Amino acid sequence: MDPWLVAAPVVAAGMASYIAYGAAHSRSQIFGPTLFATGDAKKLAITFDDGPNPAITPKLLDLFDQYRAKATFFLIGKYVRAAPALAKEIAARGHLLGNHSDSHPDLFFCGSAETRTELLRCSDAIEQATWIEPRWFRPPFGHRSPWVVAIAQQQNLRTVMWTEIPGDWRMKSAEWLIPRMQPIADRARQNQPSGANRTWGDILCLHDGNYSQPNADRVHTLKALEYWLPRWRDLGLEFVTISQAVGKAVEA
Repeated sequence: MDPWLVAAPVVAAGMASYIAYGAAHSRSQIFGPTLFATGDAKKLAITFDDGPNPAITPKLLDLFDQYRAKATFFLIGKYVRAAPALAKEIAARGHLLGNHSDSHPDLFFCGSAETRTELLRCSDAIEQATWIEPRWFRPPFGHRSPWVVAIAQQQNLRTVMWTEIPGDWRMKSAEWLIPRMQPIADRARQNQPSGANRTWGDILCLHDGNYSQPNADRVHTLKALEYWLPRWRDLGLEFVTISQAVGKAVEA
């Protein structure tokens, strides 16, 4: 038997696994450099995807004001155009605005021209609404193609992934979601003086909207943060934007 006929399926499976890892794993640098953790164990960067969402984003802003906390909101261009005043309000409250594409396609399956347009239209929407040019980008679904990160760089956007994504896009209860955010507290406790020191901190990926529909119900996310913000603060964590987290951040 031809050895190639034996080896070909193994090689194909290996290549498929390599591509899948490069496209979807939050810490993969195969398709270009991404930021996936903060540069200080005490800095927690809370991020939100898929907004702005008039049904929940204002409530999150009020909650974060209570704790003098800052976050990063990766906005979808079409929703920015639908609620420009809300996008402006997010920035006015001291939070960071990021690019999450214009219509939230899976960019792994998009060509370079479509990818470029998706990013440009989103940045234009944010800039027209807020007079702020975004400098950070998160790919929809976290999926990257071989050209996504490069196109983002060409548009002066740095790509941001995460260390924790607890799955709040699912229509589950706050009681289901809260324990899935426990690892952040566990790591904070481990970094106390008596524990092992880390040199990096968490980037948490949550959702204040739903890419497929406006005014999505994200009350479970709000309730989970109502539970965790005071507890994380008591553990010594500082709530920062991605820009504030960059110092010595984990990035290739």
